[in-house]
Amino acid sequence: MNTFKTLAMIVAGGFVSATSAVAGGSVLPGDGSFTQYGVVDGWTVYVDVERESCLIERVDASANVVQMGLTADHKLGYLGVFSKTAELGSGNKEKIFIDLDGTMYNAKATKMKKNITEGYSGGYILADNPQFIEDLAQKYTMTVFPEKEASFQVDLAGTHKAMELARNCNAEQG
Repeated sequence: MNTFKTLAMIVAGGFVSATSAVAGGSVLPGDGSFTQYGVVDGWTVYVDVERESCLIERVDASANVVQMGLTADHKLGYLGVFSKTAELGSGNKEKIFIDLDGTMYNAKATKMKKNITEGYSGGYILADNPQFIEDLAQKYTMTVFPEKEASFQVDLAGTHKAMELARNCNAEQG
């Protein structure tokens, strides 16, 4: 049995988001203006001037990009992971499982091309589960198990401090 099907049988109720669909254009930052707010533990916090909100972003040693922020209406969080090597189309949805140091969650990922940097593709999930958001801040490794592509790991070192700085940044945006 493949890993995805095994995980589907194991995970019981660890949903990242129970929300209805959000228009793709309102999830990730657009092509607007971004200013750097600060840097902490390898993460850069940016102000999305158009949305009046902040996001965190880190590029790892393999040039993969991890980005977290708020949707345009500021009601949901998003988590995006992008790579230069991923060969993904835009708009397709795929069920994924996320392991945060042994705590399992499942979500629907939307595949897309990254808006900020050309040449990247990947996907994002929406999050309204407070425990998932807390685990992102407190855990050290995120392992993602897509249904169709190979699993991959993301180092979460410094995420807690970056999220705190982004919260301060968001408070200043009004």
